[in-house]
Amino acid sequence: MTRVHDMGGRFGDGPVHPEPDDAPVFAEDWHGRALAVTLAAGSLGQWNIDISRHARERLSPKDYTRFSYYEKWISALTDLLVESGVLTEEDLRGEADKEEHPLASRKMKAEAVAGVLASGGPADRPSNVPAEYAIGQEVVTTRPTANRLVDGGHTRLPHYAAGAKGRILMVHGTHVLPDSSAHRLGDAPEPLYGVVFPASELWTNPEHPNDEVVLDLWQSYLGPV
Repeated sequence: MTRVHDMGGRFGDGPVHPEPDDAPVFAEDWHGRALAVTLAAGSLGQWNIDISRHARERLSPKDYTRFSYYEKWISALTDLLVESGVLTEEDLRGEADKEEHPLASRKMKAEAVAGVLASGGPADRPSNVPAEYAIGQEVVTTRPTANRLVDGGHTRLPHYAAGAKGRILMVHGTHVLPDSSAHRLGDAPEPLYGVVFPASELWTNPEHPNDEVVLDLWQSYLGPV
C-alpha cells in the first residue's frame, strides 16, 4: 500500500503548470525562511536527507493533502526536531529555559551557506556489492514498490513504475540505499542505475507513446527480464 505522497503518474490531478521565468523565487517571504531553517537544522548533523524525506512522507494524509509545499517542509522539520531530541515541545512553544543549546557550536554561519550549498551532500560510497547489470540490459522493477527492510518504510521506487520493464541507460556507481539510510540502519551502498522506460510501459494510454521516462533506481529495486 503506497503513501499519499506517491502521486507520480496518478490520473485526475490535472496538468502541471510551470511558473513563468520572471516568477519570484519564493511566492511568500516565509517560504524562504522555511527553507533556511530546514537547511540550518540539517547542518546540526542529527539526520540525513533520507530521514528528512521520510519525515515529510509520514505526515498524516489529511495534513499532507491540505498543506502547501513549504508547510510540509516546516511541519516535517518540527517532527524531526522533537523526535531527534534537538528540541522539546516546550521549546517550540517558547516555554523552555533560555540556556545555550548543546548543539549551538554546530550552527551554520551566514558566510558558510554558499559553500555548503555548492558542495551539496554526495551520496556515492564504496561498496563490495558488485553490479549485476550492464548498459543496454533489460530489467524489470520489483512489485510491489515497498521497502524490504522496514514495513511501510521509505523507498525511492515510485508506485507507477512497479513491475515495469526498462533498459539500463547508465551505471552511476555505488550509492547510499535510501531504504536503509532513512531508518538509521546504515548506508548499505549498492549499485545505482539510470533506467529508461517507454511511456507505454508505465501507463495504459500515454498521450505520447514514444516518450521515455528515466528513473535512477538501486539494484535491489531491479530484477532480470
